Amino acid sequence: METKCGKKIMRKDPVFRISPHSRGARPNPEEPVDEDDDVKAERQRAATALTTSQAGEKPVIIASCLHKEYAGQKKSCFSKRRKKIAARNISFCVKKGEILGLLGPNGAGKSSSIRMISGITKPTAGEVATCVSKTNNTVSFLGYCPQENVLWPSLTVREHLEIFAAIKGLRKGDATIAISRLVDTFKLHGQLDVQVQKLTAGAARKLCFVLSILGNSPVLLLDEPSTGMDPAGQQQMWQVIQASIKNTEKGALLATHYLAEAEAICDRIAIMVSGRLRCIGSIQHLKDKLGKDYILELRVKEAAQVTCVHTEILKLFPQVAPQERYFSFLVYKLPLADVYPLSQTFRKLEAVKHNFNLEEYSLSQCTLEKVGHLLWFVSFL
Repeated sequence: METKCGKKIMRKDPVFRISPHSRGARPNPEEPVDEDDDVKAERQRAATALTTSQAGEKPVIIASCLHKEYAGQKKSCFSKRRKKIAARNISFCVKKGEILGLLGPNGAGKSSSIRMISGITKPTAGEVATCVSKTNNTVSFLGYCPQENVLWPSLTVREHLEIFAAIKGLRKGDATIAISRLVDTFKLHGQLDVQVQKLTAGAARKLCFVLSILGNSPVLLLDEPSTGMDPAGQQQMWQVIQASIKNTEKGALLATHYLAEAEAICDRIAIMVSGRLRCIGSIQHLKDKLGKDYILELRVKEAAQVTCVHTEILKLFPQVAPQERYFSFLVYKLPLADVYPLSQTFRKLEAVKHNFNLEEYSLSQCTLEKVGHLLWFVSFL
């Protein structure tokens, strides 16, 4: 605002700009353990990108060995604080023109990673770098849609758009054009003069997303932006994200727990579980790599038969891997060697159904959604 109003910028203002001296990146306290090959390769790629001197080859976003710890609560006066680890050794790059999706259940560490990259929180260890071409004509550097709406309840939609346009440095004429286009795209005409506190949850979320893309930022961080939106609003948002990033010098990082959203717009996805990056790659690559196995689901009518059914499955399919067990519901992962030929496998399953009075069973290829669910489940075993 000082720059916009022509005032002298007081970088060492004693009242409003008191901040600790920046420190160099601390080494990560944990060594990578039991990492997937793709995750290892991405870690090396991020480390190399940090040291390369050729700006044209650098990714838009580089996260290298990010680690975040929070001090937990003390159970008693005599106990020590237990540290809560939100992110463990996270490394990835977002290339120019790429949309990278962070996929995982609530509490996986997606928001913590985005908050470190945005600069809102400092990483306990690791480094973050954002690299944008100097010839880029954007008027602002970062577009950020946080997980929770950061809006003023008493201000209208129009006032939000005008204030954010001013903060991002848009000139009055450019701001008018940019706001008009976004209002037309998201059909906000009837809500321009409505206070935020009177908006529906979906409309408020849509406004938060619109504010993040206002100004054509080269780096876009989106933390579950479609939460609460109707299907039509989600489709509009997906189209705008793709149009803003594809075939440009910009990059976007999208955190979501919706597989459909990741598949709709992301070039690559990284699946996070319990603060760790478990796998990363294009959707087709992950399907080919992790979706080779089959998933067998069984529902037993009588709970007393569960143990017998489990023993029979282990005998019929020697390489089977049990995944889940809830009362009378059993889930197994079968390698291809145990499944083919399919006709023989179904004859075996029909015999099990008849002999043990199964309520139902299903055999299907392991979809990416099931892969993510199984990764989450295994992490708690």
